Amino acid sequence: MIAVELSFGQLKDAVKRLSPSEKLEFSDVIWAEDIALPVEHQNIVNERISEYKSNPDILLDWSVVSKELKG
Repeated sequence: MIAVELSFGQLKDAVKRLSPSEKLEFSDVIWAEDIALPVEHQNIVNERISEYKSNPDILLDWSVVSKELKG
């Protein structure tokens, strides 16, 4: 294995030169890492899922909300 040190800017420039399929593969490699979700965040998500399941009418339709936000 050969180690090459790149600055973040150099890495961004190198990624920009990749083909679309290479960029997808690169993205898959990055996101395949096991990213730990803090327990506090897991609890918030689980609470919101439970709240939705007990009252599905609390959710708003994004198309309606986005139109309201745009004024």
